[in-house]
Amino acid sequence: MAGDDKYLLPKDRGPGKAYARDIIDSRRNLMGLFMPMAIVVLLSYFANVANPALPIQQYMMLACLAFLLAMIIEAVLLGRIVTRKVRARYPDERAGTLSLSWYTFTRASQIRKLRVPRPKVGPGAKV
Repeated sequence: MAGDDKYLLPKDRGPGKAYARDIIDSRRNLMGLFMPMAIVVLLSYFANVANPALPIQQYMMLACLAFLLAMIIEAVLLGRIVTRKVRARYPDERAGTLSLSWYTFTRASQIRKLRVPRPKVGPGAKV
């Protein structure tokens, strides 16, 4: 949980991945709100079943699609930013662009308190 390389899974090992984690953890990401948004959408389904005359579900689905589009845009931009910074700092790192972008997406889309290994830097910290 502390981030020691010998205890991490292979996908989390290496100085490039540690630097990528620090970059992701130092930012506030829209993708971190995905799970709470999914709960709100689920609750809207139950509200619509209780009272079908309310168009809550339609509005929530529209909001969810807009949120999903914003998440995809943020994921692509964040993946490019992190990949560029990791390549600049660790030019010998063997992680591929797609691999590092996917790692960035999965890390950023998790709720901050549930990330493994735990974040070493706080939001807004200079990395």
